[in-house]
Amino acid sequence: MKILLLGRGGQVGWELQRSLSILGELVALDFDPTHNPDHLCGDFSNLAGLAETVRRVAPDVIVNAAAHTAVDKAEAEPALARTINALAPGVLATEAHKLGAWLVHYSTDYVFDGSGSQPWRETDATVPLNVYGLTKLEGEQRVAACPKHLIFRTSWVYGARGGNFAKTMLRLAQEREALTVIDDQIGAPTAAELLADVTAHALLRASARPELAGLYHCVAGGETSWHGYARYVLGQAQALGWTLKAGPEQVTPTVTANYPTPARRPLNSRLDTTRLQSAFGLTLPHWQHGVARMLTEITGKQ
Repeated sequence: MKILLLGRGGQVGWELQRSLSILGELVALDFDPTHNPDHLCGDFSNLAGLAETVRRVAPDVIVNAAAHTAVDKAEAEPALARTINALAPGVLATEAHKLGAWLVHYSTDYVFDGSGSQPWRETDATVPLNVYGLTKLEGEQRVAACPKHLIFRTSWVYGARGGNFAKTMLRLAQEREALTVIDDQIGAPTAAELLADVTAHALLRASARPELAGLYHCVAGGETSWHGYARYVLGQAQALGWTLKAGPEQVTPTVTANYPTPARRPLNSRLDTTRLQSAFGLTLPHWQHGVARMLTEITGKQ
């Protein structure tokens, strides 16, 4: 199996380099062609170059871990967000279809409007609130035109490598004696390594059973608010020996309305993973397991 991975420098892309390496020959590309073998194009703003890359590599599987994820910035540059999140995945879908290749793509809970309190299912109506969500939804639709596709909707992704919410909370808790964090947005912090491992497992299953192609929700188990997430992170950090000015009890809840942003955020980011777990024989761990592991890892790098 020859695998073309795009977006290797992101949190999910970094973990995919590990998880996909056991499945076959892996060609992993960055946005910058000078960092790529044979100067292959991994720049999603260069649609012609992207198509040429797929033709040159001729993979059995394309895994797209690249995206325009700056949610607020997307409001000011909708054309670029659409090119990266929708048009480029559409190019990959066209080229994958020509090759008879599998196409793996990642999407987001932002395709929903965040209403209610029930976990969103794959069949629920999509009503994006912002440019990011709109462009990711269009990307899903274009990827689905490739018969052999796997689309994983996820949310609240973090990794030990790079910045994330937990690291921000730790930094602020070392600088301040009190923190205020939103408590009316609900979701499940999901590790990039979990997404990568699920991807490798699903690809192996789907390559033998093409009828498994389709759209799946993939997040860690359980749920919390950003406020609950912050309290858990600080409590775990203290248990690991971090010296903090603000502990869990110094984190005050607030509501989204008090922090207006250019892009509206969904309040309900819960995703129902029943379909994924049933189709691929998986049990998704509780979100706290991954966060605790990540904190233990970064503690050794203080």
